[in-house]
Amino acid sequence: MLLGRLAASMLAVTLILFVLARYHSPQLAGLTLFLAIFPGLVVSPIAGALLDRQGRARLIVLDYVIAAITVLLIALLSAGHELPPVLLLVIVAISSLTNPLSNAGNRSLFPIVAPRHLWERANALDSSAFLLSSIVGAPVAGTLVSWIGPEWALGIVGVLFAISALAIFQFRDPSPRSSGTESILGQAWQGLIYVLRNPTLRGLAMSCTTYNVSWGILEIAVPVLLLGRLHETAATVGYVWGAMGVAGLLSALATGRVKTQGRERQLMLGSIIVGAVAMAILPFASSVALVAVAVIGVGIANGPFDIGMFTLRQRRTDPAWFGRAFAVSMSLNFAGMPVGAALAGPLVGWSINVAFGAAAVVALVSAVFPLWMIPREEGLPVSP
Repeated sequence: MLLGRLAASMLAVTLILFVLARYHSPQLAGLTLFLAIFPGLVVSPIAGALLDRQGRARLIVLDYVIAAITVLLIALLSAGHELPPVLLLVIVAISSLTNPLSNAGNRSLFPIVAPRHLWERANALDSSAFLLSSIVGAPVAGTLVSWIGPEWALGIVGVLFAISALAIFQFRDPSPRSSGTESILGQAWQGLIYVLRNPTLRGLAMSCTTYNVSWGILEIAVPVLLLGRLHETAATVGYVWGAMGVAGLLSALATGRVKTQGRERQLMLGSIIVGAVAMAILPFASSVALVAVAVIGVGIANGPFDIGMFTLRQRRTDPAWFGRAFAVSMSLNFAGMPVGAALAGPLVGWSINVAFGAAAVVALVSAVFPLWMIPREEGLPVSP
């Protein structure tokens, strides 16, 4: 699981650096990131139904195999100068279709294998594993792009996905299977209805989707700032993202030791405000050190936000619906990321300071939703 997350973390950085290095276009980088995420979000209800019916391990393997093939294909075509932008976008979009299988599959395993009273610590472990992969993956990806070029870096990422698939293939899947004769599309529709009827999952979707628009903008704007205005290398981009991961890891571990039940909404609100303030520093960043300070501030806010959000989602979801509900909920929560990335290209083309300002404003807008839309009391909706 950790190796697969490491490969995914490296890919997120390497793909953006690859587009900026080979096509010199922030707009194309934003569109590439959009298509690397959005098609998978659209099919996430089907992915969730498959996870509940078939279990997690085999489907996680399938996603890693598809990722390995498509990443290696991009590297080989680019090395042979046979990768026009349209073909790149098509390959990236196809690869994204299976992403929910590993994203929701990995995340929905934790509440299955961990007892309810240990969910805070299990979520801290989950968040820490994700952030640890960022700590290692982002600097390694940036360094590889600087030293051996983006094509070789993509090739190494593809090999890591293949190794991850082999490792997960040996895993004994503890997941319960859903029963019934309902079709996959029928179960996918039921999963979507379940999430829409669940007031907590609806509130989380509004909070996270809006907040993640700002993250999508940062994914494009921060590398452009470091590579363009500050004339730094790809390795520096990786180190800055790695520093954010360290900050998020430490804050997640600290938050995981605290009982959050009944205070999750306040935890999310405080985290959003801290993150927005940190983003507001970036328009004034005239050095790598100041960029790092701002990004580390965003990372510190991310740990508590994730713990509060994960724990709320687990407590207020019927365990029988973990696969379907988590796949749909995670996709709705993450929907802001590709939107932000797509917006980042034109915003950066206009003014990078405008892009950072927009990220901070959107983050502040998202602070309205945790207390307003997420109910205070725990409750589970009736199954559709």
